[in-house]
Amino acid sequence: MPATAFVMAAGRGERMRPLTDTTPKPLLPVRGRPLIEWHLQALARAGVREVVVNTAWLEDRFPAALGDGARFGLRICYSMEGRDHGGALETAGGIAKALPWLDEVFWVVAGDVFLPGFAFDAALPPALDALLWMVPNAAHHPQGDFAIGDDGLLLAGADALRRERLTWASVGLFRRSLFDAIAPGTRMPLRPVLERAIAARRAGGIRWQGDWADVGTPERWAALQG
Repeated sequence: MPATAFVMAAGRGERMRPLTDTTPKPLLPVRGRPLIEWHLQALARAGVREVVVNTAWLEDRFPAALGDGARFGLRICYSMEGRDHGGALETAGGIAKALPWLDEVFWVVAGDVFLPGFAFDAALPPALDALLWMVPNAAHHPQGDFAIGDDGLLLAGADALRRERLTWASVGLFRRSLFDAIAPGTRMPLRPVLERAIAARRAGGIRWQGDWADVGTPERWAALQG
């Protein structure tokens, strides 16, 4: 099982204002603890030992809130994109900067999604470079992202037209070779990287049946409290 993980936490959270004016979105509490802590505790339970958290907006708040990770049974490293590059590097760029801390295969999860039942206990098949967990499309993202073929491989573009399109749940397993060619400090989204892996038939998908929420607005955040 992968022993390292990358938690995406660098975004500004514009749609969450004014909540994110003073608190980074992954540190907003859900049911008594910060969103990001749900991931950290689940990763530790699964045997992950080292986690890289990338930061940009209000990035000093993360070490203050999470420390070195010892209380979760983890070692947390902070990839400070704001300090080093003046702002967030986007998903693929953030991963490329963090590669020195990551193993050959590693978990990626967004710090602003709520996945209370996810176990982080899967392995990446040797034939794949990426394995994404997919969920039904929410009202705010009706077009979805990709489809899953009968063989478990992801489909995009015209290949996905006659299939049920699903939304990436912002959690997956990745092989570092996907990002080796991206120079550290490059701003680059993840979508082109995924589309290349899909075209090469090196990306698979699993439908996630558990609870999931993209905490993208104050209303969605409030709906999770209870």
